[in-house]
Amino acid sequence: MERLPDLPKVIPVFPLTGALLLPRARLPLHLFEPRYLAMLDDSLKTDARMIGMVQPNPVPGRDKKALHTIGCAGRVTQLSETEDGRYMITLTGISRFRIEREVEGFTPYRRCEVRWDGFEADRGGPENDNDFPRDRFLQLLDRYFSWRNLSADWSTLKEADDELLINSLSMLLDFDPEDKQALLEAPSLGTRRETLVTLIEYALRGGPGGEEMMQ
Repeated sequence: MERLPDLPKVIPVFPLTGALLLPRARLPLHLFEPRYLAMLDDSLKTDARMIGMVQPNPVPGRDKKALHTIGCAGRVTQLSETEDGRYMITLTGISRFRIEREVEGFTPYRRCEVRWDGFEADRGGPENDNDFPRDRFLQLLDRYFSWRNLSADWSTLKEADDELLINSLSMLLDFDPEDKQALLEAPSLGTRRETLVTLIEYALRGGPGGEEMMQ
């Protein structure tokens, strides 16, 4: 387990609507804006190589740049450069964090002072979902994929461990930003799975006033 003091108090943050990074999961990113290229360059100069992913949470009429309080930090674990100077990187999730305040400075990207306490389990080993009804969950997922005309490697899904399966689906499926935030903030893997099931069932029912698809 990574010790809490090893985590930086101030990290660069990448506000990105709909993007979800979870502990021990991997998120590919395409960086091309100059401010985020500068963020990457500065991050690679540190031992942590850490970037915090967080969703915008604008307050109409008050603060268009507001952020959600909770995000997840990832370590740059893969990097490749294109011929025109863009970068493809992969962040591996390390831990969620809680934003204390935004740090003013001279960087073109945003930085925040963060707290890591309350998310100690993120920095341990893979989490298990002991009450996971896998067969019923996969049946529900099959209906959802058929409805959305999505393909899947079902042998891989059936063999994936609990955390990889639940977290990968949470990151990949096309839910609203607020739903993604709810999945991020779930206190346990079991709670995240329950939230995921609720979102899938809601989608199959067509949302508010939608057609029933749960037969």
